[in-house]
Amino acid sequence: MTFEITVASVDDVQRMARWAGDEGWNPGNTDAYAFYTTDPGGFLIGRLDGEPVTCISVVKYGQTFGFLGFYIARPVVRGKGFGIQNWRAGMARLAGRNVGLDGVVAQQANYRKSGFRNAWNNIRYEGPAFDAKAPAGVSLVDARSVPFDRLAAYDRRFFPEARDSFLAAWISLTERASLVALRDGKIVGFAVMRNCQGASRVGPLFAESADTAAALVSALAQKMGAKAVAIDMPDINKPAVTFADHAGLKPSFETARMYTGANPDLDYAGLYGIGSLELG
Repeated sequence: MTFEITVASVDDVQRMARWAGDEGWNPGNTDAYAFYTTDPGGFLIGRLDGEPVTCISVVKYGQTFGFLGFYIARPVVRGKGFGIQNWRAGMARLAGRNVGLDGVVAQQANYRKSGFRNAWNNIRYEGPAFDAKAPAGVSLVDARSVPFDRLAAYDRRFFPEARDSFLAAWISLTERASLVALRDGKIVGFAVMRNCQGASRVGPLFAESADTAAALVSALAQKMGAKAVAIDMPDINKPAVTFADHAGLKPSFETARMYTGANPDLDYAGLYGIGSLELG
């Protein structure tokens, strides 16, 4: 048997997204295109005798941060050591950086053995779309109509490094919509919704208040014709959890945000939903 790990192709990244769907992670239908453009060398795939069987994403942001995702071994090779080989190759690519991941419950103990520690839990809240009005003085506009440098600067408040390439693709791909909340010309919220195999996923979801966050989700659902929505919410943001409960959304899935280094200095009070489990 020959096991080889190589940088993934565009087709491989699409395959990885399908595998994520098989695991019940419900990635967006067109997410892989944004993933690949963020760091084309950041996706590794393992082949056993030429057949793809393992994968991992190890995307670099700036000079100090990296995010690990898509850590998957296909069921037929689990327990045989191929997945951990892919893991080690991925971690080597991110050596010297603070590395983040969103780990499923079953793997969290293994991540801790590899030097990760829990920062918070992401709870996926899911349920029927709902109606919510924007607070007084707040208007909602297409994110693509906002000067990109302003949007990127706002996004940077909630993420450890700039991620302009990701952001530009994330708001402009098909099967999604993105909105910005403005008050007196100032950005006070931002959200993206995309079509998925299951409930339409919202992420990121940033807002100055729960009312603004609810208005963004409601407007996106109307724009997309979404019947059900899902948001991965950090449980450290208590107003976010309260908003989900009031909106009738129920917990359906859980991961832990983990880092190898210190928690990044972010605007946690405005972080109502992470962008994606795969790239942070």
